[in-house]
Amino acid sequence: MKELLKNFVLSQGLALFGVAEIKEIKNEFLIPKEATEDLDYAISIGYKLSQPILNTLVDGPNQQYYFHYQRVNVLLDTIALQISGIIHSKGYKAMPIPASQVVDWQNMKGAVSHKKIAELAGLGWRGRNNLIVNKQFGSQVRYTTILTNIPFEIEQKKETGSCGDCEECINICPAKAISFSPNEFKFDLCKAKLKEFQKTRNIGQMICGMCVKVCKGKK
Repeated sequence: MKELLKNFVLSQGLALFGVAEIKEIKNEFLIPKEATEDLDYAISIGYKLSQPILNTLVDGPNQQYYFHYQRVNVLLDTIALQISGIIHSKGYKAMPIPASQVVDWQNMKGAVSHKKIAELAGLGWRGRNNLIVNKQFGSQVRYTTILTNIPFEIEQKKETGSCGDCEECINICPAKAISFSPNEFKFDLCKAKLKEFQKTRNIGQMICGMCVKVCKGKK
């Protein structure tokens, strides 16, 4: 099943696929416990954003990036539904989680943390910008998640890398929210700047993209 699903995901133009066991973090989900009682595994899939579109960002988000961001989310949700259909056809359960849906507006959280599941699946590490950094693609990946009861054989989690001495996201952040340590990320400053951009840039979503633009991974 793992190879079947991975081959399908990659055939649809996505860049990353991984699986994780999630028993230990299910208590963090903003989903009724009864709904995920036997869903102890997750599939993480990721789409690589367009570098040329990211290059259009100068001092914050623009209409071109906003449209790209939206369409990538729609694509991820569509493929997550297709994956769920395949899983159902094989007699297993699947719960696709929206790629970009805020459930807790105060803390800007979704039903599950796509970032945490992508990290558990070995697709990257938590960077200074509070995003997942993939060795090949950096932070230029949008993720979504499918919860399932497929008993995947999970390989032991391996350290995938680190940001080293790179400070590009620190230098470019318009909110000054990024520090050298990921644990010192200033969520309130980031959130305030996203709200400002939403109002002043004529976009309907709290997005920025500046730290994503410069985090390209290690080729």
